[in-house]
Amino acid sequence: MQSRRVRALALLTCLLSILVVLVSAYLRLSGAGLGCANWPDCYGRILTGLPHAPWEGARLAHRIVATLALLAGILLVWRCWRPQPLQPAARYATLLLMLMLFLSVVGVWSSDPRMALVNFINLIGGLGLVTFSWRVAITAEPSRLLERGTGGWLCRVAIAVMTLTVLLGGLIGARYAASACGTLPDCQGAWWPPLQGWSALHPFVTLAGPAGPGEADGVALHLLHRYAAALAGLLLFVVSLRLRTVPRARRAVLAVLTLLAGEILIGVLMVASGFSLWLGVAHNVGAALLLAATASLLHTLRK
Repeated sequence: MQSRRVRALALLTCLLSILVVLVSAYLRLSGAGLGCANWPDCYGRILTGLPHAPWEGARLAHRIVATLALLAGILLVWRCWRPQPLQPAARYATLLLMLMLFLSVVGVWSSDPRMALVNFINLIGGLGLVTFSWRVAITAEPSRLLERGTGGWLCRVAIAVMTLTVLLGGLIGARYAASACGTLPDCQGAWWPPLQGWSALHPFVTLAGPAGPGEADGVALHLLHRYAAALAGLLLFVVSLRLRTVPRARRAVLAVLTLLAGEILIGVLMVASGFSLWLGVAHNVGAALLLAATASLLHTLRK
């Protein structure tokens, strides 16, 4: 009975976390309510192609959904530890609540969009909320995943590369660099990150504005993000072949592959559309779902 209640509450928390990611992405990309007359207002206009007119209720919606997610997280921790600890779900629920509280503290500095590190923490932290709440759901009833596959070192390498892909995408969002690369398959004529663009990996910067087309840091991030996604897809395909005799593990890796392919498709459509705002929001939500699917894949690996 305890495990079923925990799983239901974890699924609710996961849904609320996805909504947090969605509204946060809209706020960040549109520049809604960030109190800046010229930037990132201009970034929102680049992504929408229209005069900047964000939804006025976005900030209120974000606060309501985030508060509901926090309350659900607190209740989830209580349910996991009482009347007796439900492990490993209780451990993941505790980590989830700690992340929620940490993001609440970081929110104090979130009013200034020029702080790349704060933007990055908020973006990746939102994805972490979805991942941890999903891990609580899938570990609350261990009997649901009795059949485990070995996966091997290649599977872990593939997951590491895919995680790196998400982190690089997070840096693109944190640095407002979506518009730096508007061509495919090259990036503004470049096929390899320029030497002067590797500084984009350094998050402790104060941004002067959104990256324009061909800006070195943005080009470097885009190319690294694309190559990492391609490598992750290739490795995961090989892993799916290796796990073909373990149905549940194979389904997990196929789910990751499908979501990764969907993310790549959305990325291509973003470039083709001139960086649509709503495709950008969908790309963020897709990243959260991708990491949740990865958590399911990790759960099927034999330790």
